[in-house]
Amino acid sequence: MQGKIVDTQGPSCSRRQFMQVSAAIMLQSTVAAIVRAAEPDPQTGLATNADVAYGSSTLPRGIRSRLVDNSNGLRMHVLEAGFGDKTRPCVLLLHGFPELAYSWRKVMLPLAQAGFYVVAPDQRGYGRTTGWDGRYDGDVDSFRYVNLVRDTVGLVSALGYRSVTTVVGHDFGSPVAAWCSLMRPDVFRSVALMSAPFAGPPALPFNTANEPAPVAPPASPSIHDDLAKLPRPRKHYVRYYGTREADPNMRHAAQGTHDFLRAYYHAKSADWKENNPYPLKSWTASELAKLPTYYIMDLDKGMAETVAPEMPSRAEIESCKWLTETELQVYTDEHTRNGFQGGLQWYRCLEDPKYRPALQTYSCPPIDVPTCFIAGAKDWGIYQRPGSLERMQTTACTRMLGVHLVENAGHWVQQEQAEATTRLLLEFIQQAKV
Repeated sequence: MQGKIVDTQGPSCSRRQFMQVSAAIMLQSTVAAIVRAAEPDPQTGLATNADVAYGSSTLPRGIRSRLVDNSNGLRMHVLEAGFGDKTRPCVLLLHGFPELAYSWRKVMLPLAQAGFYVVAPDQRGYGRTTGWDGRYDGDVDSFRYVNLVRDTVGLVSALGYRSVTTVVGHDFGSPVAAWCSLMRPDVFRSVALMSAPFAGPPALPFNTANEPAPVAPPASPSIHDDLAKLPRPRKHYVRYYGTREADPNMRHAAQGTHDFLRAYYHAKSADWKENNPYPLKSWTASELAKLPTYYIMDLDKGMAETVAPEMPSRAEIESCKWLTETELQVYTDEHTRNGFQGGLQWYRCLEDPKYRPALQTYSCPPIDVPTCFIAGAKDWGIYQRPGSLERMQTTACTRMLGVHLVENAGHWVQQEQAEATTRLLLEFIQQAKV
């Protein structure tokens, strides 16, 4: 059952509000005591925090960390809020690249205080989740969309739920959430997509047995060839992320992993004043070249060199409240330990045409569960694939309940503007009525 988020920052509050806040504080204190315990969870036998957690000094009190076997080869590290009451409806939060379950830390407790059991996993290839192959020449197939959905279904089932009220996906987590709702609408009863529009599944060739195949046009240069031939030669970041050199370039960045991540997060946020996005006219090299270089890179540079010039000043870093140095250190530690290849495997599957036929199985039905889209108004990711935002609203989703562009937020909307993001998610869940 949903409740209100109580604002305790105003000049006064009613007796009822005071009692609600006091109860919430008592609950958080009790939960925090559980979180601090290092013993196995009595119900699952799984470790709950000290030996698996990261960010213990920056995670809000009331969020716990544990490991869950998802029956698909992974021992998944999850963060949870609102646990302990199995009658609570579940909200599942899926992160993107190069993030972690930790990226949801600012919205988890408010969602839990509204009556939900909130779960955010480190997805395959990330953080403290184990059982995945992070070698460039390893098991790339396991990172394809169909298997990422299987990871998620397995996690939901392991947690004792037949369905979740809402699955929320940010960045690369957005298409995973979309595919979850497309493949298993019985499990994922509504979906909130964030920062990356979903244009729908690939089309399946139709009536090819009865109509003569059209004459194939002469081979034309690919978009990647066209980008490389521009007066300022460029390359698409997705193609680059699929190369062998991408992981070592970022993992062993000349500026260090911490400064690389600081510049990367800064450049894609509303703090970088160059982010003033607008729709592109077409999927052509000349139009794509209008995107910032963190999307359409200089041909001779890796991502570490691309974002290095955008490193914020010391004063800018100290004034960044949405990602403090202590919080950023959590990402630094995990990516230093794991490298980036686990997350980069997702991009390789996205680029490889051999994975397309399996997705064509779902070519006909659009997403038919309640859907919303949330992104930062300063996020170029909304427009990086021309037409996707429009197709998401007109053909890919039949029950689109709202498209929201959050002011003063760039790509990392749930971290940059956590309060606005939480409010929009709660409004969507209320409107979806699932």
